[in-house]
Amino acid sequence: MGILEGKKILVTGVTLNTSIAYSVARIAQQEGAEIVVSNFGRGMGLTRRVVKKLDPVPEVLDLNVTDAEQLAALPGQLRELGFDHLDGVVHSIAYAHPERALGGAFLTTEWDDVAMAVQTSAYSLQSLTMAVRELLGRGSSIVGLTFDATVSWPSYDWMGVAKAALESTNRYLARYLGPDGIRSNLVAAGPVDTIAKKAIPGA
Repeated sequence: MGILEGKKILVTGVTLNTSIAYSVARIAQQEGAEIVVSNFGRGMGLTRRVVKKLDPVPEVLDLNVTDAEQLAALPGQLRELGFDHLDGVVHSIAYAHPERALGGAFLTTEWDDVAMAVQTSAYSLQSLTMAVRELLGRGSSIVGLTFDATVSWPSYDWMGVAKAALESTNRYLARYLGPDGIRSNLVAAGPVDTIAKKAIPGA
């Protein structure tokens, strides 16, 4: 029996088999969890193909975390799939425009691109959590992915700022959800050769 036997987990951001979220989904299944994964837009085709390597093949939800209507519909979609509660939520979502917000463009990046990076990469931890709040109970866990935001990294620019915001968001989620027995933590995995890394100019 695995350490996640019988647990129900939502894993966001599964794109390719090189993505951290894919490995999380695979190992969660190996440890006995029942999972559902999500992506959105053009990434959905990639996700539907890559999850065929998992056993059993999980359901794939189309979820844009910047879309309030999609977030509002999420609990109902999960219940339709038999997820009447969630033991875990994996937040593996980040985006910054590779030409306008990364790669040395820091001083010229306009607010619209900064807002998109922060909303997608940081605020979405709170908005996703609150979207599924009714499915979370004592012992549920939120886990997100970050990268060292304590220093400035070459080319990382506004994604570095967004990761700093993500880390602060996580601390406040833990503060406000902790009394209800819900944990919120981030994992800093270090440099990994993923599609997200390839989007950073010069990486």
